[in-house]
Amino acid sequence: MRTTGILSDIRNYFLHKPVIPTLFEFATSAGREEYSYRIMQRTGISVDEYSVLNIHRIAVDAPVKYVFEELLDWDVESPCWPVHVVEPELVDGDLRKIRMLLLGGLKRTLGDVRRFLGGNFGTLFRLTALRFQLVPDPFNFDNARYLLYRCSGGYPMGVLIIYVRSSIADEGETGPAQVFFAVGFNFYGKKGWPRIGLVNRVWESIHNRVTANVLNRFKRLCEARFDEARQEITE
Repeated sequence: MRTTGILSDIRNYFLHKPVIPTLFEFATSAGREEYSYRIMQRTGISVDEYSVLNIHRIAVDAPVKYVFEELLDWDVESPCWPVHVVEPELVDGDLRKIRMLLLGGLKRTLGDVRRFLGGNFGTLFRLTALRFQLVPDPFNFDNARYLLYRCSGGYPMGVLIIYVRSSIADEGETGPAQVFFAVGFNFYGKKGWPRIGLVNRVWESIHNRVTANVLNRFKRLCEARFDEARQEITE
């Protein structure tokens, strides 16, 4: 179900503990290096320069192609995102250019204030597509597809990757599809900022809780819609 307002968003995304944990934690620095190499190998983007590398993963019981098409059909009324707290605004209705607005609904209500303060008022950051891999690469045996964005114009300056591939049994993965949500960035473009560890820990705790809830909701949405489509075919 879609959330109904700011308090509903806070309850369902910030306070609610998701059923399935999604954070992929690196036990050692070598673990981060390995995943940095995997990202470079699969997307051509290096994340070595970023102080933050945060990866979440969830299994979805639906085909990879179907899951990825659900991503492409995403809209601002999605029931899988806290749209009342942070509203993604598609520039010219295009998924390749997105503005992330703080309290977007309120900004629309205060449109005159926004126009007075400038078009960037309330913008947390921007996402600009670097590459959309819409079909699997013929040399990729993981059946992978992904959306790769550049983050700019706000506190995160780096990259966002939403990656969907087939599960790998040898790595203990289950289900037909694995969805990865990864961000690599520096706060305000400064690798050494913030120097206070508490700031990082607070950001990570909020980001991890919201991302886990987003992925749990996305999983349920994909599986429910796929089951409905499958039932319609059999009837």
